[in-house]
Amino acid sequence: MNNAVIGLFAGLLLAIAAATGGFWGFILAVLLGVVGLVLGLHRDGVVDLGALLRSRSRG
Repeated sequence: MNNAVIGLFAGLLLAIAAATGGFWGFILAVLLGVVGLVLGLHRDGVVDLGALLRSRSRG
């Protein structure tokens, strides 16, 4: 299992723990899953968050 999958699972598990249910619980689960996926992709070296943040601060 690579870091992206682990990050996705971690985000989804946090969403389950934080969600109260209904539509907003689903939206929260999706958002936390995406955050976990992006952090996992960053750890795998697929996404460079440092370059993204540097380019926004200079603009």
